[in-house]
Amino acid sequence: MKEITVIGGGASGMAAAVEASAFHHVTLFEKNEKLGKKLYITGKGRCNLTNDCDPDTLIRNVKSNPKFLHSAFRSYSPGDVMEFLRAHGCPVKTERGNRVFPVSDHSSDVIKAFERALAEKKVSVRLNSEVRGIKQNGDRIEGVFVSENGASLRFYASDAVIVATGGSSYPLTGSTGDGYRFAEALGLNVTDRHPSLVPLETKESWPKALSGLTLKNVSLSVFDGGKEIFYEFGEMLFTHFGISGPIVLTASSELAGRFYKGECLAASIDLKPALSLETLSERIRREIDETPASSLQNVVKRLVPHALSPVIMETSGIDGSMRSSGLSKEGRVRLADALKKLPITLTGTRGFSEAVITRGGVDVKEIDPKTMRAKRFQNLYFAGEVLDVDALTGGFNLQIAWSTGTAAGRALREEV
Repeated sequence: MKEITVIGGGASGMAAAVEASAFHHVTLFEKNEKLGKKLYITGKGRCNLTNDCDPDTLIRNVKSNPKFLHSAFRSYSPGDVMEFLRAHGCPVKTERGNRVFPVSDHSSDVIKAFERALAEKKVSVRLNSEVRGIKQNGDRIEGVFVSENGASLRFYASDAVIVATGGSSYPLTGSTGDGYRFAEALGLNVTDRHPSLVPLETKESWPKALSGLTLKNVSLSVFDGGKEIFYEFGEMLFTHFGISGPIVLTASSELAGRFYKGECLAASIDLKPALSLETLSERIRREIDETPASSLQNVVKRLVPHALSPVIMETSGIDGSMRSSGLSKEGRVRLADALKKLPITLTGTRGFSEAVITRGGVDVKEIDPKTMRAKRFQNLYFAGEVLDVDALTGGFNLQIAWSTGTAAGRALREEV
């Protein structure tokens, strides 16, 4: 029996430890006071733990290096995750968009299931234990240097090390880029990192006045010159700095690289995507006919949330205080156009503290996709968000964590 070290007690680290412990003694070092700290806040505390979709859909939702994950996804699928959780006391359910959650809607139940598995496998879990460095000897790793409860460093010898430290997103949960530093110190290439699945900042200041306002069943389009480069339908909200919500987070994942080149991107919000411009113009006419003495702004308030009506009026260039019956046909088209194409300028993303995931990480060219082993080393593995792989929202990023962690743990059954 060999001695295996897992650095990080998040999703990928726990999965790796469970698998590796089938044949070896495993010590899992977690610098926080509990396991799965980031999991606790995933899905607003409900934990969207995977997506019950087919393999092709799984791959399509990966934005960085999807081909790298083919083997890991085949070996450990969403169905395998769900079966594992049920077997360890956490029944699951599937909701809209094939998103999978614990039946209890409590992320803590997912963590408890893994804690039970770790206990059954007799994994030594060391909390409040921060790995500060990895000892290398040629192409082998000899062990790790650990500070436990803030004490001075102690060396732990190891036959293999799995780095599952997460990325840089939500640093208060312990994801502070440790794995990147370990990789770079060992001579591995680490790609540029950016926040992803993160709210976007805007040039315009009017979103601040609407902070907290949620829009449902709207669409967001983003343009490069005159070419539409992003489109998504769903829910969004205004914030004190710009925009957020599901369709905005998806946009951030698609467009992050452009922002870090210093680009600003023109965008528009369609408040009535189910209606054509002509149909919407006709609806405005009917609203005016019903209340011809009403102000135009009051007519608009029947079409959009009240707080948004001044923005629509300013965008259209029409005086909202005028009697609605005085609006010309050309004016109706301009008003409909403002409702269909509310312009907004995207200037960049928020920081890592608000990002769901990190884009970038340990270069997958350095890693064997079947085993997660660093090609330059005989006994060093990487799993989870520390790798340069990321996906859209919907449970896909946690599936990456479960699959890559499991791949690393299983590889140790044979390779050590």
